[in-house]
Amino acid sequence: MESKFAHIIVFFLLATSFETLMARKEIDRLEVTELLKEFESDLMCKGKLSWPELIGVPAQYAKGIIQKENPFVTDVQIVLNGSPVTADFRCFRVRIVVNILNVAVSIPVVG
Repeated sequence: MESKFAHIIVFFLLATSFETLMARKEIDRLEVTELLKEFESDLMCKGKLSWPELIGVPAQYAKGIIQKENPFVTDVQIVLNGSPVTADFRCFRVRIVVNILNVAVSIPVVG
């Protein structure tokens, strides 16, 4: 008899917990949707994102063009081709990959 009573208690505890987790208001769903939209907009970078026309251009000139065309980019790095770089993504950073003559060898992109 004690075993049945324990099972019934456990069942009711689980049932009330499950109901609490499943019960949601329509307003909650709207708030979550708005938060997701806000988060997605924060992930989207603003301004021009790539400069294919800068391949073959001297690095300092390319840096000036990038800063002029996208004011949201605050960190323009000049990196020698083959150098190690971090893999993190930043909307405010552009790397200009150059050869030993300091000329851009790939498309500078935001990231």
